[in-house]
Order: sequence, then structure tokens, then C-alpha cells
Amino acid sequence: MEQANTVEIDVRQSIIEAAREIFARYGFRKATMDEIARAARKGKSSLYHYFKSKEEVFQEVIEDEAAEVKTEISRAVAAEKNPQAKFRAYVITRMTAFNRVANLFSAFKDEYLESYSFIEQLRQSYNRYEIETITSILQEGIEQKIFVVKDLELTAYTIFIAAKGLEYSWALEPDLKKVETNIDKMLDILFYGLVRK
Repeated sequence: MEQANTVEIDVRQSIIEAAREIFARYGFRKATMDEIARAARKGKSSLYHYFKSKEEVFQEVIEDEAAEVKTEISRAVAAEKNPQAKFRAYVITRMTAFNRVANLFSAFKDEYLESYSFIEQLRQSYNRYEIETITSILQEGIEQKIFVVKDLELTAYTIFIAAKGLEYSWALEPDLKKVETNIDKMLDILFYGLVRK
């Protein structure tokens, strides 16, 4: 019985991996269950044994990608010693991860997908995760007397919005070093401000 469950999980995962490539190549609208079945080397009926619809497959794909990005960000932030380095790790890891996970990026950007409730739920859940991550870095900086923050919630939200606002233009930039330089400039503004002290 346990072996049968393992086989079921493996088959399901292989379908998700194949679908991930198909959605990344064609986008959600143009991808078909036939293409996913071919890429997974399964019959179309097998796909419907595991998933009710293309939407359900896409939901699994983007949930997998979101979990992957969260894990990468959490690891990168945890590996750094001070709050400034944690912010840099957060922003750079976020940008490089979003460049790589095309389906998650399109799920967050494609207005066509907004009509699907699971997309909105994923966006809200993911946004909460990011704001909580930023808040914890800010909190650590306050406790270490590195940051002076008047409104923790508003500051975390503002940093989150700034990162989101820049992600599209940075995603189009092929030179990662240039992106990192721009991130450092942005963080300098965040840490040291515009007003002469």
C-alpha cells in the first residue's frame, strides 16, 4: 500500500515537472493538457486521473514554485549575520528566483489569470510571507539599534512595494552584476536616506 502511494506521488510530481516546462514555454493560455501529457510521457486520461483540469495542474506548478522561492529566500536571509546583509540577500535572492521561475512570475503579472481565485489566494499568501520576512529583518535591526523605524508595518509594506515595482525591469536585465549594483544603490537609499544628517 505504501509503495502504491509512493508511485502515485512520483507520477503526480513527474506530471507537475513536465507541466512546469510546458507552461513556461507556452504560457497558461496556450498550453494544453495534450502537450502536458506528451511532455510527461503519459496518456491524457492519466493526467485526468491526477488532475481535474489544466487550472489545477497550473495551481500545483505555481504553488511548487512559490514554495521553492520562499525556501531560497529564507535560506539566504538566515545565512547572513547582520540586518543590512539580510536585506541585500532578500532582494537579490528574490530577483534571481523570480527570473528563474517563469510560471510564478507570470501568475503574479498576467491580468488574464486574475479571474482565477487560486491565483489571488496565492498572491495574498506570498505577499504576506514577503512582508513578514521584511518585518523580521527590520525588527532585528531595531533590536540591534541599527535601524530607526517609526512605523514598522508601513516601512515593511513600503520596502515590499518598492521591490515589487522594480522586479519587472530587473527581470528584463540580462546582466546580473548590473542588477546587483542597482540593488546596492537602492539599499543605500534605504539605509542612509536622502536627507543630509
